[in-house]
Amino acid sequence: MAIPEATPAAGRRVALVTLGCARNEVDSEELAGRLERGGYTLVAEPADADAVLVNTCGFIESAKRDSIDTVLAARDLKAAGGPQAIVAVGCLAERYGDQLAASLPEADAVLGFDHYADIAQRLDDVLAGRAVPAHTPRDRRSLLPITPVQRSAAARAIADLPKGIAPASGPRVVRRRLEGGPVAPLKLASGCDRRCAFCAIPSFRGSFVSRDPAEVMDEARWLADHGVRELVLVSENSTSYGKDLGDVRLLEKLLPDLAGLPGIVRVRVSYLQPAEMRPSLVEAIATTPGVAAYFDMSFQHASGTLLRRMRRFGDAAGFLDLLTGIRKLAPDAGVRSNFIVGFPGESAADFTVLERFVADARLDAAGFFGYSDEDGTEGASLKPKVRRDVIARRLALLTSLGEVTVSARAHERVGTTVEVLIESVDGELGEGRGAHQAPEVDGVVAVRGYGFGVGDLVTAVVTDSVGVDLVADLMAIVDPAHRAVPATS
Repeated sequence: MAIPEATPAAGRRVALVTLGCARNEVDSEELAGRLERGGYTLVAEPADADAVLVNTCGFIESAKRDSIDTVLAARDLKAAGGPQAIVAVGCLAERYGDQLAASLPEADAVLGFDHYADIAQRLDDVLAGRAVPAHTPRDRRSLLPITPVQRSAAARAIADLPKGIAPASGPRVVRRRLEGGPVAPLKLASGCDRRCAFCAIPSFRGSFVSRDPAEVMDEARWLADHGVRELVLVSENSTSYGKDLGDVRLLEKLLPDLAGLPGIVRVRVSYLQPAEMRPSLVEAIATTPGVAAYFDMSFQHASGTLLRRMRRFGDAAGFLDLLTGIRKLAPDAGVRSNFIVGFPGESAADFTVLERFVADARLDAAGFFGYSDEDGTEGASLKPKVRRDVIARRLALLTSLGEVTVSARAHERVGTTVEVLIESVDGELGEGRGAHQAPEVDGVVAVRGYGFGVGDLVTAVVTDSVGVDLVADLMAIVDPAHRAVPATS
């Protein structure tokens, strides 16, 4: 997967600003690969660029606001003599298309996923003053057959068209890493088949499509060759991986192969669906050497009644049984989750069930969100609505409880030994993450000692906890890195 050499044209500099989740990070790196192949020079600072691509997030209201604010900030740079063009891409651009273009004239273009395949040419058009019409939003689930097993061939056929469906499975261009460091996301699949009443993602990301395992392995090798030590597997629903390829247990088979790649010391799976957590997958994540015993499961709530209204499955008792089973196999397993407060119809009794679950679950990390109606979702039409002041009060209570419980869980780890992948070093202090901590969203481990560098996998004994973060003393360097990734301070 080596990147072809390109001769950048003078004045064609582009900066990518990425918002949202790790899925967007991968999309940005794929866009960067296409842009570089098209002759653009990538620069880190928007002020130094001729064009700025803002890879937006369209998941929840606060993420939309962040995306708009980022475009407006780029506009201010433009007014001060900075970039010539500002282009919005990503989920918000795909979801709203021409509507966003009309309401956000500060963006010189709003490009959807179908523009990704020839993004360099479209950016050429924008810089030359040629109009690139924004698309009319559509439900992308209609692009692929409903039956999962029919999708693989269909996705390849679409991807081979001049303006293919992107991002998607099938033939792909090279990827350019935008950030250094020993950890990188690796995309397993695109889209989602679930119909959660609060979520609009399937409508603009499309139906679930797995990447071919050989393609995943090829990209993993490429990442390892570029100094990556930990692979974070991302998708909208990693538990569904392989179902459209005729093998619902394909992830269990893929994990040992990924963990066995030279240079890779840890594989982490993210975005797991609790209702699809089959015993074989739990066992594979909990016990496979080189795979982090880490379970990123968005329970969303714990009241069985309310979960049915959300078009989800499970309840507090079932979720606690799942956690008990995980910890039986891996007592030190990390668990993170997300919860929605104030979904239509949430009663005081429903909220009490949720509070008790958060208190009992011993989570390592948790995110709490107040419900808001999302365009095109079933939840937007459901009643009765929970008053905004009630949502705010419940959210504050649950957030406070969550802070206490995750801090208590971190304190339980004092005296234990953790394996830490070092991500930065400053003198005798290193910082990294244990197997129970995902990058960006969870806590960190501060390791005291000498002789280690970025990319080293070390063991350390935990001596203290500060909130979700741990403090530890170096014991040994288990797997030293080749110094392809320079240490940072």
